[in-house]
Amino acid sequence: MREGVSLKRASAEFGIDPRTVVRFAGSALRQTESGRYIARRSDNLLRKLVVNVHGGGQPEFIVRGSRAAHDLAERSAAQGYFVATGDDSKLRKLKDRKIYDASGREIPFLTDLDELERLGDAGVLSFESIYARRA
Repeated sequence: MREGVSLKRASAEFGIDPRTVVRFAGSALRQTESGRYIARRSDNLLRKLVVNVHGGGQPEFIVRGSRAAHDLAERSAAQGYFVATGDDSKLRKLKDRKIYDASGREIPFLTDLDELERLGDAGVLSFESIYARRA
């Protein structure tokens, strides 16, 4: 919805009743005077995200808020950019930025270039989606 899609259209795309979206994600939405729901610039909702870590694992972390989700996506994109181009400038820029899960534990950031190359060459790293797999 942050890209301008209506609540009705967004919920239909995922097969969810709009009332269910409002019930569970209402804090991330704002109702206009006309009654239309629009997404807030940021939110504090919980998300389960996949993170690439040392050894090729991809554990799932619960994070709170769109900012943490954005930061993890930025990390993943930097890893993918390095694997695709060999340019580590984006990784270096993010190396000291810390991100914490919903319980306050720091989420590790895989920046070892040799490890990233090895995992990328083996096809182990997946940058398609950081959102957790459904059970």
